[in-house]
Amino acid sequence: MTTPLIYNLFPRLVGPTTRWPEHAARAAEMGFNWLYLNPWHYPGFSGSLYAVKEYGRLNPLFLPPGADPEDLGPLRDAVARIAELGVRPMMDLVVNHTSRDSPLVAEHPGWYVRDERGEVRSPFVVDPDDPSKVTVWGDLAEIDNEGSPDRERLWAYWAEQVRRSLELGFHGFRCDAAYKVPAALWRLLIEEARRVRPDVQFFAETLGAPLEDVVALKDAGFDYFFNSSKWWNFSEPWALEQHEKLRLAAPSVSFPESHDTTRLAADTHGDEAVQRQRYAFAAAFSAGVMMTTGYEFGFRRPVNVVHTQPSDWERRHWDLRPFVARVNRLKLRHALLQGEGVLRAPSGLHGDTLVLERRISDEALAGPRAWILVNKVWAEPREVSLADYTAGAPVWSEYRLHRVCRDDAPEEGEPVPSTVRLGRAEVAYVLPAA
Repeated sequence: MTTPLIYNLFPRLVGPTTRWPEHAARAAEMGFNWLYLNPWHYPGFSGSLYAVKEYGRLNPLFLPPGADPEDLGPLRDAVARIAELGVRPMMDLVVNHTSRDSPLVAEHPGWYVRDERGEVRSPFVVDPDDPSKVTVWGDLAEIDNEGSPDRERLWAYWAEQVRRSLELGFHGFRCDAAYKVPAALWRLLIEEARRVRPDVQFFAETLGAPLEDVVALKDAGFDYFFNSSKWWNFSEPWALEQHEKLRLAAPSVSFPESHDTTRLAADTHGDEAVQRQRYAFAAAFSAGVMMTTGYEFGFRRPVNVVHTQPSDWERRHWDLRPFVARVNRLKLRHALLQGEGVLRAPSGLHGDTLVLERRISDEALAGPRAWILVNKVWAEPREVSLADYTAGAPVWSEYRLHRVCRDDAPEEGEPVPSTVRLGRAEVAYVLPAA
């Protein structure tokens, strides 16, 4: 399985399909091998990308000038050009809701969850820390994938959408709110997809889900989950505990920000060192890594599924393309940075620095190791003594120190000193020599 390096091209930010390949080319130059597109379908009254009204039509915002609004040819052409660049196109698969004004509501009333009055119910979420806070998505209608009296036809409809998407040229799917959909439906869709395209891959979006709900998807057939390491402060145990449990279900993908979060550059008031830190860490923490459009340039405006438009494209605050490409190349070159791996913090999680030991698997305890070195402090350098990590007697001459956050560091690495002085917010890798 190829290590997934995913570039999230947010389509509302770039506009018509004719513009997508140029952004895919930039992603390819940085070494990404997947291009993930948020929903491209015709939206409902709210205009939200995730409030799909018609699955067989293109969002008018993405139509090239003069194109036939009923023709998916421009989408097909853009996806083909993206694939020609060596970047596999991935799309969102949203099967847990539609827009409230979708024709399916009238055509198939039994497909939807109803309230006590028989009205279509909108999905909602309750804040676990404050049950009085309830968020309701009023532009959406919740699908009853579990208990619909017409479940057979409903599931067949979703299977047909998957087949059509593959015929349009997509190679994979990010499965929105996967934990809210029955595992049996996912198994059906994944099996149907693999009949059409054996190398198709499915990525489960499960952020915010209880851990037991994610683990329950173990047998659904997903290739990858998305994990929550973006929110880790490097000092609390939950991220390593989650990693340990989820790696037994499927490998995962890390990210420093997503289309659902604020921009990291805004959160840090434009701290480029932290921007580098969180990408370098995400790339080493799990099997795959994802980056959102504009992260490489320090964009600060969050992308919005309703309001973002091409005029929101920002000036470059910096250009991290060489850095991102360097990290991606290293991840593809070193087996110890691939796969989910087994992570341990041999000296604990307290203090200003973190050292994570990474092995390929439990069975590889006697094999080679890698170390991820993190300076948690954003303001000042800190030192890490590698003399503390000599259990198993590593021969440091057989390893190289890769200072990926430094543009002037040799890409092939440098000799490993007994003490590493990390710059502020720096991440470095200690890897076996090639």
